[in-house]
Amino acid sequence: MSDELGDIPSRTLPVSARAPGKCIVFGEHAVVHGAPELVFAVDLMTQVFVTAGSATRLNSDDDAVRRNAYFRAALEASWKGGRPVEVRAISRIPKSAGLGSSAAFVASVAAAFGAATGGVGRPALAQRSFEIERAAQGVGSPGDTSTVVAGGFVAVNGGTGEPLWTVQTPDRRWEVRRVNDPGWVWVVAYSGITRSTADAVRAVSARLAAPGGPALLEEFRQVATEGITAVGRGDRAAVATLLRRNQELLREVGVSHPRLEALIEAAAPAAEGAKLTGAGAGGSIVALPMPGKEAELVRRLARAGALPFVVRPAPIGVTLLER
Repeated sequence: MSDELGDIPSRTLPVSARAPGKCIVFGEHAVVHGAPELVFAVDLMTQVFVTAGSATRLNSDDDAVRRNAYFRAALEASWKGGRPVEVRAISRIPKSAGLGSSAAFVASVAAAFGAATGGVGRPALAQRSFEIERAAQGVGSPGDTSTVVAGGFVAVNGGTGEPLWTVQTPDRRWEVRRVNDPGWVWVVAYSGITRSTADAVRAVSARLAAPGGPALLEEFRQVATEGITAVGRGDRAAVATLLRRNQELLREVGVSHPRLEALIEAAAPAAEGAKLTGAGAGGSIVALPMPGKEAELVRRLARAGALPFVVRPAPIGVTLLER
């Protein structure tokens, strides 16, 4: 683990924690099958406040343990047999938008619970956060949760940067590494169409298991591998080309959507490259703006009906807040 990240220290309740969202640049879906993925933490935040309570609730909901799978999984993983707690969550990340709302929530809750039970190392927090999200979704990879725990740019199953940690399941092992931040501004835009990550992952898995699937997976692998290298060396032209190619592959496996295609088309005059980000079938796109055309890109996407955000990579992952 990099010393600069630091562990989550021990704290007594009340505890507050904050985690960034995320944006997948290359490799979504294929990472579930062992291919590389490149993700960066975005400066849209989720914050949670945990206090002792008379009953365990989330945002004053007495039935949240039953109704919210992420909250239930976080309690089971990080607050086993603990006293009742009141949890309040505030987020700037649109839900079901492909921008890491669930990863940011589970990482910040797991960090707060970890602090209140003696502290937790960051590699253990990355493993725990992934297990919580996967328990709630039933499928997935640790790219989202590792990114919101680490901050900055993160590569899963690829790259040559500093090793951060390994995340494991009984049948798979993911290596997580740091990738150099080229210092670019990005634009993400939410289409307004919610989607189910689990449904999209299962649909792509079925497509990759069908005839021609292994060849498609190899193309995903090649694009992500080249993309990690291109971002690390700050090669905008190569990244733009690979964004467009990655979108073609995502379209081919059936997770694009007419609204996403319309947003990518609207972005084109002001973007060097763009693609969907996250599970697809709705959700959001990410675009690399032409230098100096960030405001124009935002206007084009807003006029096309999206909710756009100008974002920079958040260099710090999940952290505790001072009282």
